[in-house]
Amino acid sequence: MKVTVVGAGAVGASCAEYIAIKNFASEVVLLDIKEGYAEGKAMDLMQTASLNGFDTKITGTTGDYSKTANSDICVITSGIPRKPGMTREELIGINAGIVKTVASSLIEHSPNTILIVVSNPMDTMTYLAHKATGLPKHRIIGMGGALDSARFKYRLAEALGAPISDVDGMVIGGHSDKGMVPLTAHATRNSVKVTEFLSAERLDQVKEDTKVGGATLTKLLGTSAWYAPGAAVSGLVQAIACDQQKMFPCSTLLDGEYGLSDLCIGVPVILGKNGIEKIVEIDLSDAEKEHMQESAEGVKKTNSLLDI
Repeated sequence: MKVTVVGAGAVGASCAEYIAIKNFASEVVLLDIKEGYAEGKAMDLMQTASLNGFDTKITGTTGDYSKTANSDICVITSGIPRKPGMTREELIGINAGIVKTVASSLIEHSPNTILIVVSNPMDTMTYLAHKATGLPKHRIIGMGGALDSARFKYRLAEALGAPISDVDGMVIGGHSDKGMVPLTAHATRNSVKVTEFLSAERLDQVKEDTKVGGATLTKLLGTSAWYAPGAAVSGLVQAIACDQQKMFPCSTLLDGEYGLSDLCIGVPVILGKNGIEKIVEIDLSDAEKEHMQESAEGVKKTNSLLDI
């Protein structure tokens, strides 16, 4: 199992680290345009192998896509990260050109690969990857919902005063501060709905804290977060590589599901060896449907800025 991660910055390096530590891939290739950067990150990570007990080979390359040839899964993290005060949508001008070039270069050398898109604005960049490559929809996946759901579960556990292992919950919709749809009515603590433990007001606060989770970290760190995004990517990659048939909310191209078409947005999917094995349609309340529709309109507005 060969995995390529394009972009050796904080997010890309975290992806490579978590994938390697889980020890299911034979090789991880890091690629970056900055001379020597990916090679240095790869060497640093390989020097942790004996300490962390993994045998995955990590190599780095500066812009040489031939080194990525025959990758089973490719992850695109490249592009500029958010700075304090920036929205994900403001990144579109620069990141669209980067993602389009990267996706096409990866497919040239790995025509059978599955793409995972991390670059922001993520839903729009996932849609762009579809347009740039023409790959079947099941082979292009946007990561955002997996990360947003992890942040949701963190906030739920915080509110409940419970261990996170007790908590389950999901965020669908667009990967943006206004577009996320945290499904509080579906969230549970050991199969008991969290509405049994938390007031409507406290759940509203959980929802709002989840939606600005990325912005909160960007303000604190001065740039985008990297540990949780890297862990989210590694979870998706492992589910595909190990054919786990595991459910994650991911950005995928819709064709009538949830009453939406011709856009990529976060919905529950089953991930396995073929990428997206199935889109799962769940019953939403009228309020959730309305929020989902508003989220879709926001994504389409950002998509309209693409030059495709």
